[in-house]
Amino acid sequence: MKIMPTTAAEAVHFDSDVARGVTGRVVIGRIDGANNFCMRRFDLAPGGHTPRHAHAWEHEIFFHAGEGEVFHAGEWTRVAGGDAVFVPGDEEHQIRNAGDRALTFICLVPAGAPEI
Repeated sequence: MKIMPTTAAEAVHFDSDVARGVTGRVVIGRIDGANNFCMRRFDLAPGGHTPRHAHAWEHEIFFHAGEGEVFHAGEWTRVAGGDAVFVPGDEEHQIRNAGDRALTFICLVPAGAPEI
């Protein structure tokens, strides 16, 4: 068993035109013996965004704090702390911070997908 604050996981920072103001952390992954899923925490700074992309695997997202928008099916949908999103495999998607404080979310991906 592993119990830890999500902020204790090593932070990886992304800041480019493709992904701006993103901090990602692998909270539970292969190194912990997780054979089926990887749990990641992301914090998007105000004005930050993930890359617009698609991939073969599904993932589940739980928004913990902040306000943002999720791109899917050609449009943006507002999200906030307490919301959950399911992204099917091969669906183009992107997340951006639409507020004035960090947008924090937990993302689960299946084993075999890149962990960060």
